[in-house]
Amino acid sequence: MSESKLRIWIWATRPKTLWVAIAPVLIGTAMAFEDKAGHWPSALAALAGSVLIQIGTNFANDYFDFKKGADQHERLGPTRMTQAGLIKPQSMKAATAVAFSLALLVGVYLVWRGGWPIVVIGLFSILFGIMYTAGPYPLGYRGLGEIFVLIFFGPVAVGGTYYVQALDMNTIVLLAGLSPGLFSVAILTVNNLRDIKSDSLTGKRTLAVRFGRDFARMQYLLSTVVASLLPIFFYIVTRQHQYAMATVLVPFAAIPVIKSVFRKSDGLVLNNALAATGKLLLLYSILFSIGWLL
Repeated sequence: MSESKLRIWIWATRPKTLWVAIAPVLIGTAMAFEDKAGHWPSALAALAGSVLIQIGTNFANDYFDFKKGADQHERLGPTRMTQAGLIKPQSMKAATAVAFSLALLVGVYLVWRGGWPIVVIGLFSILFGIMYTAGPYPLGYRGLGEIFVLIFFGPVAVGGTYYVQALDMNTIVLLAGLSPGLFSVAILTVNNLRDIKSDSLTGKRTLAVRFGRDFARMQYLLSTVVASLLPIFFYIVTRQHQYAMATVLVPFAAIPVIKSVFRKSDGLVLNNALAATGKLLLLYSILFSIGWLL
């Protein structure tokens, strides 16, 4: 494979979105180690599986949006490789299958480690990753994308990561998953806000299309702020892990991004806001994880 072709495939993975797969694994691992139940092989396998599922979902999104005609030349987002003719549709379809197959391969170890709950988590994660844009009732086309990312990049990812290490589960771990889930909602919201015009023309009924720009902007603001403040609730309930409340700093770091989301609607600005929100998620996960361990 030539260097240029490799670069195209790297772009196709949408690396700026991969933090949604990495952050919950980091949080779940920190919580497992704080409970003296950390297990590095399981943590690394969970990380690999999470990233592969996200890449597979991105590939499937690229392929099925192209097949459904949702990716038009007027689209303001980053280049979609299939629509741009940089990757053949059959190659993207095959790459989707490879990514999900590798995730299943990693899942064999995780199932051996954690049993049937991991079978359920893995299969449903892959199924809904495909159903996001595929099938007769694609979630992303019906305004259900936010629910999908909140659940699967939130409590499911954090809880699953914790479970394969601790072989146990508790309510605080699942609630902690809401924060990366909400940041993932914020990332999706920026994406949908940017594409509101093209999506409305192609019948993609996202929440931004259904309820408008002001709704999407408020959704972004609430998602980032509520996610950042959740550790305060955890401290009130447990009277432990006060240092995890350092995440209250994240909204201050988010101020420039929030301003750009509220003031601008052009593609370049919102593409930058999407990437910046991914970095906010990473910042949150680092502050939370270190604070939880202290």
